[in-house]
Amino acid sequence: MNSLEDLTAWAAALLHKLDAGERRTLLRAVANELRRRQTVRIAEQRNPDGSAYQPRKPRLRQRAGRVRRAMFMRLRTSRFMKAQSDPNSAVVSFIGRAERIAAVHQFGLRDRVSKGGLEVKYAQRQLLGFTDGDVEAITTLVLANPSL
Repeated sequence: MNSLEDLTAWAAALLHKLDAGERRTLLRAVANELRRRQTVRIAEQRNPDGSAYQPRKPRLRQRAGRVRRAMFMRLRTSRFMKAQSDPNSAVVSFIGRAERIAAVHQFGLRDRVSKGGLEVKYAQRQLLGFTDGDVEAITTLVLANPSL
């Protein structure tokens, strides 16, 4: 069985004991912790399974000596990656235009490099996903809740 499915079943029984306000507070903390952990993992350029992101393709016309930024620097900021919660769920997602860009990389889809430019198939780079460490952190966070 999957550890994420085990966590979901286990946490559902515990969350059922809490009232709506306590659940919302706990799930907000879970969403914020997940967002923080996803941000760190994206900064390390690692997929949830621990493998490194596939490097960018070389550019055709790039000036010599130019330093390239790390991938997804702005995408991983709180402006674009949001943590949301309600009494029944905790969600980490991208919003606006960043949602489309993230989906292209998450699933390895085709997209235009620039407006009116070439259409390219992007490598799959999983921006959002659960690692074993995420499951352990959620478990610890839920168990540390004084309401339980």
